[in-house]
Amino acid sequence: MDLESIPGVGEKTARALDALEEPERALRSGDVATIATAPGITQGRAARIARGAIRQEHDDPGGFLATDRAREVYRNVLALLQARTVTDYAAQRLETIYPSPRRSRIEEVQAFASDAVERDYDDDVLEALDGVEPLRQPGDVRVRERCLATTDAERYSEAREAIPELSVEVVEDAQGLAELARGYSTVFALDESFAGVTVEGDVQVRPDALENPAEVVPERPLAFFARNRDRLQAAVEVHQAAGLEPACDLEALEDGLARLDEDGTVAGDDELDRLTTAVDDLDAAASAAENVANDHLRQAIREQDVTIEGADLLSLVERGAGVDSLLSRELADEYAAAVEAARDHLVDAIDLDQGEAEIARRAFSDEPTFPVERDEAVVSRLREELTAAKERRAGRLKRDLAADLADQREDARQLVRDALELDVELAIARFSREFECTMPEFVAEDTSHSDADDAVGFAIEGGRSPLLDEPLEAIDPVDYEVSGVALLSGVNSGGKTSTLDLVASVVVLAHMGLPVPAERVRLRRFDDLHYHAKTQGTLDAGAFESTVREFADLAQGGEGSLVLVDELESITEPGASAKIIAGILEALSDNGATAVFVSHLAGEIREMADFAVTIDGIEAVGLVDGELEVNRSPVKDHLARSTPELIVEKLANEAGEPVAANGGEPPTGEAEPVFYDRLLEKFD
Repeated sequence: MDLESIPGVGEKTARALDALEEPERALRSGDVATIATAPGITQGRAARIARGAIRQEHDDPGGFLATDRAREVYRNVLALLQARTVTDYAAQRLETIYPSPRRSRIEEVQAFASDAVERDYDDDVLEALDGVEPLRQPGDVRVRERCLATTDAERYSEAREAIPELSVEVVEDAQGLAELARGYSTVFALDESFAGVTVEGDVQVRPDALENPAEVVPERPLAFFARNRDRLQAAVEVHQAAGLEPACDLEALEDGLARLDEDGTVAGDDELDRLTTAVDDLDAAASAAENVANDHLRQAIREQDVTIEGADLLSLVERGAGVDSLLSRELADEYAAAVEAARDHLVDAIDLDQGEAEIARRAFSDEPTFPVERDEAVVSRLREELTAAKERRAGRLKRDLAADLADQREDARQLVRDALELDVELAIARFSREFECTMPEFVAEDTSHSDADDAVGFAIEGGRSPLLDEPLEAIDPVDYEVSGVALLSGVNSGGKTSTLDLVASVVVLAHMGLPVPAERVRLRRFDDLHYHAKTQGTLDAGAFESTVREFADLAQGGEGSLVLVDELESITEPGASAKIIAGILEALSDNGATAVFVSHLAGEIREMADFAVTIDGIEAVGLVDGELEVNRSPVKDHLARSTPELIVEKLANEAGEPVAANGGEPPTGEAEPVFYDRLLEKFD
């Protein structure tokens, strides 16, 4: 795939996309999360790039939504779908599903949507999805307690590029290696020549280190899992709650994640915890051990039975008068006991093993002194030993855990992708069930060129507009079928505009490849949708000219178009409007377009047209308590009565027939029926 050929992708963006592990897969599948990991690309822009790539893949010229109102209908139905997502990813991913005239794209999404609507879901699944987010890049990893060593300058450069997480040092011989070992917990010698060399410290000869970086820097794979620990766990919970087939062994992944802290350190190892605590608490434990010894000696001195009173002796001792000799002569046993108590306290406080305890005990000298003080040199050595042991233990645990998790990295990515895609599928499933949708049927490609009686533009059975701000059960189902061009008449507030909205939303969703809100829908595959909303007020000359030009362009190339127009007569004077609309309908009919024009001038337009234009009517049954009772499904080939006609008819019926006395004039107050009857005659 030529990345720069994608609409909206320049050289810089192409380089950013090329840095992805699988750019073509991400672009073709609309994987917004992966695309957004490319440098400088947000999720919103990722969705736009994905749409461009999908259009290119299906040779889609774009422009299906040809008017502002058509685009508004798309945004509204898209918003309804997005409102049923849990994750931000799913909301962005749905933006890659757009209305297209291309059969290959429609069928591609239909296959996806057909599986999606079969998905079951419950509150547990939706709650689990709430924790799923696209995986994050681990960022830079830097390890300071280990290093690489080599004698070769070329090898040095290779090492810095292959394993940037570690320092790389150049040494001349084994002595240089030994010096490095004193400053690092582990040194990896890259040269085979160091094999068999014995130096103090943890030095490993690893000529293959650059080919197996995870073994010397397990932090590299672990950083990915550590940074995404909660997101991966949430994806596991989604798979468990939804019963999805996982891309990896969930139990093994959960076990690995349980052994890993968010900072990338290994969790749950008692020995590592012991060493970590010992290093952290060493200074505090040594100070506490000093206090134990000194408290013991103070108590012994107070209780000592010598010629000098205990209190006086204590005063002398605290002034340093002959402490060493005094303690040696009078309190040798007590001092030994105090030092032993201090040593025991230090060993027990930080839970030292036998080898560590031998060093710790030397922190308190057998030579009498008061107050008792630790030997800082010994404590420092103990700290170094504990730290080195901790790092060795942590390194081994990290290597073991990295070995367990490294092979699961791609499967873990797929696990999260599947969870995020489930949210997309469930949004479609929830929309489909809440609006009682069905998959539409596209008629054969050549149907539009058959006889008018057989041609199908669209046929909707039991449709309910999702754009109405009403509960579904409160919306009357609508049946409406149009072949060629038609005028739609009807009373005010009878549902003409809602019918156009229904047709537009059904056509938009069908060309997105998604289920539509109806019991059954058949339609042709349109090239574009032109939906013109009702104009507010008469247009000035310039705006009128622009509108007429727009319809002129449409009439010349309208084959394959669906044109929906709401009360175009409002653009100018009624008489002129009827003539203009009649001319537009003639041109659209000649070009094989499908069109529905809502108009209160349907009768006048029919008289002006030079062909038998179909007039459908949304018929009002009557007035009930001042409210229109309407049959919302348009009646074919029927000019619906207007609201004023219904009101006059109601008044005439209420007044009854006029009654005259002896053949004379009707009595006062009985002239109204004659008046209403005359008005009704004007509607004939």
